[in-house]
Amino acid sequence: MFRKYKLLALIAISILSSFTFLFIADWEISKGYTIHFDGKYAKGSFSDLSGLITFDPENPGAAAFDVSVKVASIETGNDLKNKHAKSDKWFDAEHFPEIRFTSSKVTRIDSAYMVIGMLELRGIKKEIAIPFTFRPEGGGSHFYGKFKVNRGDFGIGKTNGKDSDSTLVEVSVPVMSKN
Repeated sequence: MFRKYKLLALIAISILSSFTFLFIADWEISKGYTIHFDGKYAKGSFSDLSGLITFDPENPGAAAFDVSVKVASIETGNDLKNKHAKSDKWFDAEHFPEIRFTSSKVTRIDSAYMVIGMLELRGIKKEIAIPFTFRPEGGGSHFYGKFKVNRGDFGIGKTNGKDSDSTLVEVSVPVMSKN
């Protein structure tokens, strides 16, 4: 009888330990990511994302995100709007070529997560919270988040202090384990 329990325990440990290897903590951003924004004055996307992601869904408190996107990669579907967005009135790509997010805390909320950190735009840093999901799929995994940014907080364009100053940002990032 005791031998039977030892065998069951050994099988359980083997299964659980192999399962934890599915979630190796260091992730590499894969091709196919999207960063879309939708505001009153402009819609579009960014296409040059890079950074470091450390994340274990079973231990979100140990997570770290340090990601950036090149402002020059903005695409609104209109060359004149692209040029204007890169100008000193908006993103000022010449002086501030990157938008950067660095996490300070990650927590689990039901079946999703919340990352809190500093968003740096135009040299101005503001703390923001981004709700996101993490899903294993295929040979890798996928992060998906949606949040609003008030462009007035970062001195972007003329603002009126209303919700129309907010831009919805949707991020979809497939990742592969680095290990």
